[in-house]
Amino acid sequence: MPTPVSHPLLSEPARPPWTRVLRWLRTTLAGRLLLVGLAAKVLEAAGAAVAGGRPAWVQALDAAGTLAIVLVAGYLAARGAAWMRRRLLWRVRRKLILSYVFVGLVPSLLIVTFFLTAGLLLVRSVASYLVQTRLAAQAEQARFLAQTTLLEVQRATSPAAVRETLERQQANASGRYPFLSIAIVPAREVACPGGPAPTAPSRVPPGALPVTVGWTHVAPPAELPRWITCEGTAGLVAFDAASDEARARGITDIRLVARAAAIPATRAPGWAVVLDLPISDAVERRLQQETGIQFGAITDTQEDATPPVTARGRALEARPVVDFGSGVVAQLLRRWVVVVEHRDWRTGARGSLTMMLAMNLVDMYQRIAFQSQLSTALNGLALAVLGVLGVLFLVIQGVALVLGLTLARQITGAVHDLFTGTEHLRNRDFTHVIPVRARDQLGELADSFNVMTGEITRLLSDVAQKERLEQEFATAREIQMKLLPHGPLAVPGLAVSAYCEPAREVGGDYYDVFPVADGVVGFLIADVSGKGVGAGLYMAQLKGLVLSLVRQHPSPRDLLVAVNRVLVDRLDGRSFITMSYLVVDLHRQVMTYARAGHCPLLLVPAARGGAAPPVKVLAPDGLVVGLTLDDGSLFESLLEEVTVPLSAGDLVVLYTDGMSEMMNPQHDCYGEARLGEQAGRHRDLPLDQLAGRLVADVRAFGAGAGQHDDMTMLLLRVEQRAAGAGEPADLAVEVAAADLDGA
Repeated sequence: MPTPVSHPLLSEPARPPWTRVLRWLRTTLAGRLLLVGLAAKVLEAAGAAVAGGRPAWVQALDAAGTLAIVLVAGYLAARGAAWMRRRLLWRVRRKLILSYVFVGLVPSLLIVTFFLTAGLLLVRSVASYLVQTRLAAQAEQARFLAQTTLLEVQRATSPAAVRETLERQQANASGRYPFLSIAIVPAREVACPGGPAPTAPSRVPPGALPVTVGWTHVAPPAELPRWITCEGTAGLVAFDAASDEARARGITDIRLVARAAAIPATRAPGWAVVLDLPISDAVERRLQQETGIQFGAITDTQEDATPPVTARGRALEARPVVDFGSGVVAQLLRRWVVVVEHRDWRTGARGSLTMMLAMNLVDMYQRIAFQSQLSTALNGLALAVLGVLGVLFLVIQGVALVLGLTLARQITGAVHDLFTGTEHLRNRDFTHVIPVRARDQLGELADSFNVMTGEITRLLSDVAQKERLEQEFATAREIQMKLLPHGPLAVPGLAVSAYCEPAREVGGDYYDVFPVADGVVGFLIADVSGKGVGAGLYMAQLKGLVLSLVRQHPSPRDLLVAVNRVLVDRLDGRSFITMSYLVVDLHRQVMTYARAGHCPLLLVPAARGGAAPPVKVLAPDGLVVGLTLDDGSLFESLLEEVTVPLSAGDLVVLYTDGMSEMMNPQHDCYGEARLGEQAGRHRDLPLDQLAGRLVADVRAFGAGAGQHDDMTMLLLRVEQRAAGAGEPADLAVEVAAADLDGA
């Protein structure tokens, strides 16, 4: 179940809402802060009324109240979001539905929105391009008419013929371009050095300029502006067509006119033709018929720009009201703006105007598309395919939504059943059975859950038994470690260090130290084949046997022969024991050694005179203990005993194959040679440190590989200790057991 929300305003039991709100305001920090903010607002309003304004202290109260209210609002929003998340998203069904919405529905809507937006932007870009090109074509038409008029005027023979030429040009073009106006104005500042000299006198007397025809929309230009060069100009000029009364009320009606100036190609023309083609309502209707775009109001984008030229006389016809539609969608689809560049006729400065456009997408498509019988059929087919795809997309989305909700209900129903089953398990009720509603993966999961509940009791019993066995193994390990030598036994002239670590809880390695006679000490190390409990039991049996025979057989060879005679009939056919036994005579300073199939012994002589003698590997012949090959004759015939002299500082290393056969990840063995090299290199270290160094080097060679066998090692060093005058040296053994598990 969802975790209960502790917020008083959200989790109180059923009470009147106003009582819970009042309690929340009184008992919570957020409620008190809200009261402080509201009180500050009230005091701010009262202070402003009394002071007749907003002094500094009133503004401070207002800021403090606003800050308090904002903090409380943010706190409530955060707590509300947490409550919504816990209450609404606790059920898996709601999470699946929301995941489907965000993974399937939202991306689809975003894709549709993206393509609709991209298409709308494309259409609007096309509309802007069409308007710009149509207006540029209007300016070029004005240039053409101005140049045509210039040529006609140059052929006139009298001033009256000049005016007649202008009137004829206006009459010819007035049907297509109403309000067309032509003027011949002085061009005093224009000089064309590269042009030809005039071949005939001008038919336009300078005193009669300007000569105008039309010019009902604006006042005709008095002369050619200085910024125009010999090539002339053509472009858009803005003017205000509003009446004087409207202009007095601040109302403007900016219109555009395509104005061109043509100058005679002579060195000193002296005059020029200026022609205006106003973008009148007739021109706008013609553009609308051609493109499906209707012009709207024009505004100046520069607030401090020079006012446009003002209309005079008969103004242009009123621009019709543009219908952008009544709905928000219609406004978004039809309304658009385009930036139009114009020039100030007096200065030549460039400016920009914003023209509102009303677009009819269907009309634009029908007028722009290439219309023929084949193209119309193809366009209709394309539109039909798009419509079918759109409807198919909506149908698929609807079916996906229904399927998603159905699958979510099925999945969450199965999850709820599993949740109920886990609640029973948590209450240790193992008899609950989950209903299997369908033979699908969830049904198989429910069936597996029912099987699992039947196995839990057995598993709990197995766990209890395993814990008991682990406890028994720990006790057995503790007992086995107590079987090994522990505690110091002082012996002048000899020091011993031992190390033993089983590979499992109980191991099969064994070492021991025996006082054989006065001044004679025996050292034994053995390795039972295998690991675990069986090897540990054989190890305990071996210890009892050796303790009973060591006093009877002081010779290492005799002791090993006696042990083999006893064990040969008591070991199973798959087990055997390797042993090494050496006896150190401290009076004679000699070591007698016998080996029954065990690892070689390492003798590290003491360094003398700064030179380090090489390490000796002692490996006399001998067969393993416990093999039932014959009556024991073969074992006795192969067993060899060796006596080696010892000197002060000499080191003897006894070990099991767990040390020498440690393998690295590349399956290479550590080996006796590497062990002897390390023992010789660090021969002068104290025995405990030397043992730690050897074990650490073996582990480093393994590079993290698991220990596959028991690791046991005995280190002996001969030490010279002075005896009292006329007294023999006291003989004993000093054993230092080192726990080097972490070395």
